[in-house]
Amino acid sequence: MDMNIYFPGGKKVYADFKGFTHKTDQAVYAGGEGSAPTPFELFLASIGTCAGIFVLGFCQQRGIDSAGIQLIQRHDIDPATRGVKKVHLEIQLPPSFPEKYKKAVIQSANLCAVKKHMENPPEFNVFTSQG
Repeated sequence: MDMNIYFPGGKKVYADFKGFTHKTDQAVYAGGEGSAPTPFELFLASIGTCAGIFVLGFCQQRGIDSAGIQLIQRHDIDPATRGVKKVHLEIQLPPSFPEKYKKAVIQSANLCAVKKHMENPPEFNVFTSQG
């Protein structure tokens, strides 16, 4: 499964994958134009949106209205490494959400493939080639 990564100018880095172009840029203070999320922001968003699709699917399978449901993602940052130390995903539910499904909706969010890959990270193989 190939993804084509390229540099369209400035601090932009784009990735073409499965017919979509995923655009990234750096913040203005970092020399970019701030025209798109940074690569790391896209990574963080992939966690919440992945959990979100599982929450949405859970609701759809049970005929539960997803209106009023949202996920809030927060991060604890390690001051020494400036990396993310802990990710908090809060599933905000409307009062109408069935009590009997509250634990199950958490379990569904935990099925997120991005989260699972972070728990068991892949091996990386970075190399050069000349075309």
